Amino acid sequence: MDKLAKRCFDIVLSALGLILSSPLWLIFSAAIKLADGGPVFYGHERVGRYGRRFKSWKFRSMVPDADRRLQAADRDPRVTKIGRMLRATALDELPQLWNILTGDMSFVGPRALVPEEIEVKGGGELVSLEKIPGYEIRGRVRPGLTGLAQIYAPRDIPRRQKFRYDALYVARQSFCLDIRLILLSFWITFRASWEARGEKF
Repeated sequence: MDKLAKRCFDIVLSALGLILSSPLWLIFSAAIKLADGGPVFYGHERVGRYGRRFKSWKFRSMVPDADRRLQAADRDPRVTKIGRMLRATALDELPQLWNILTGDMSFVGPRALVPEEIEVKGGGELVSLEKIPGYEIRGRVRPGLTGLAQIYAPRDIPRRQKFRYDALYVARQSFCLDIRLILLSFWITFRASWEARGEKF
């Protein structure tokens, strides 16, 4: 897929998405603020194309001091009531339309990673994600709101295997593939089943 065409597609679709979703922004912002009085948005530093760092934005789905509490779990008690709905439908990621419009992200690509992120291997050994095969390949494209790994990879498999999905996307990316993955993402959102992603659609 031509890089310029992909970028133009991202700009047009993200701008349209921001306009059409504006009523939802008002509803979610009010619901989050009224629930506990905390901030509406949550910004987190991520690694983008060629290692460039940027701040990724989401609607806050956890309690305000979640970063100082225990590590995330399947039924994480830090997730708020409105946050559960937002996560299941992936609507907490609506603010990332702005990241797409500004060029930090694309609609389709590998998931944006946390800087200096590590993974615990089977033997308890800590390993930097940068040392896992496939890391460099996935960094050649902008991270995506959705992608092969986000849709098809089970949540609990090692990053090494998820990176294989990313490498496959980088090798085979095309306009038709992007459209298919975007439509599948809409379907998963409609089913409110993002928390159970990894099923074969």
